[in-house]
Amino acid sequence: MKILETPRLTLRTINADDALFYYELVNDPTWLEHIGDKGIRTVAEARGAILDGPCVMQQRLGHSLYVMERKSDGQPLGLCGLIKRDSLPEVDIGYAIRPAYFGQGYTYEAASAVVAYARDVLRMPRLMGITNPANTVSINLLAKLGLTFVEHKVLPPDGRPTNIYCMELL
Repeated sequence: MKILETPRLTLRTINADDALFYYELVNDPTWLEHIGDKGIRTVAEARGAILDGPCVMQQRLGHSLYVMERKSDGQPLGLCGLIKRDSLPEVDIGYAIRPAYFGQGYTYEAASAVVAYARDVLRMPRLMGITNPANTVSINLLAKLGLTFVEHKVLPPDGRPTNIYCMELL
């Protein structure tokens, strides 16, 4: 289901047919370094993770992670969307893009649209963001989006050090 459009992208709900794309993304060395190992070792496990994670969240809360597809050719570039984590008091913006598309502005384009969607359509009062303290690209993106650093802490379930950001939307 299409959620958002930007000049170059369509953001749509992720589904079981995206399992190979998701498997490749979550096992990319950049994802593993900055986001962490999801323990997904097969395409079948990726399909299950999609169905049990973003699909359930979308159905239950009306938002989740969305596939960023390039309009020109339908190529899935990455994920961007809204996640409600048990470890945070508010919804946070999440994103990841395949390394082949780094530095082309796609993540900022998608994330800006997601922030506007959270504010204007979902009427969320605030939005959080989290990132690995060593991920300067993500830190800069959160700042460019208007999120402000709140604190540095260790978050469950994996106990990784995390920078936490927040912005008021309403």
